[in-house]
Amino acid sequence: MFAKSEKPAKGALRLKGVSGLSIIGADVVITGDLAAEGDLHVDGEVKGDIRCAVLTQGEKGRIAGNISADDARIAGQVDGTVTATSLVIEKSARVSGDLSYQTLSIDGGARVDGRFTHQANAGEAPLKLISVVE
Repeated sequence: MFAKSEKPAKGALRLKGVSGLSIIGADVVITGDLAAEGDLHVDGEVKGDIRCAVLTQGEKGRIAGNISADDARIAGQVDGTVTATSLVIEKSARVSGDLSYQTLSIDGGARVDGRFTHQANAGEAPLKLISVVE
């Protein structure tokens, strides 16, 4: 999904590490975009866009910005769009924004206020809308 040559936005904090894990602790507030080549775990607050391979958000985590990841597990609050190949929304999650995914799992109790868009796999025909007559 992301080429290694893709550069983060100007002024973005770039977390480097080959398949490493970067953790944003519960007492940390970051204002600005984040780009990580590996995994990112957010228990604190991020006010900006996030791009990484794997995002895991803790229940107390807060993200005010757009998320783009290969795999994302959301358990806290998100105000922004989420784009992920594999997306899991846990029961404690509160998402205000659109979701774009190839595979999706939503636990009972989760709240999502936004539109859902399925991404077609490479070589797969896009989903067709079928009207339902009542």
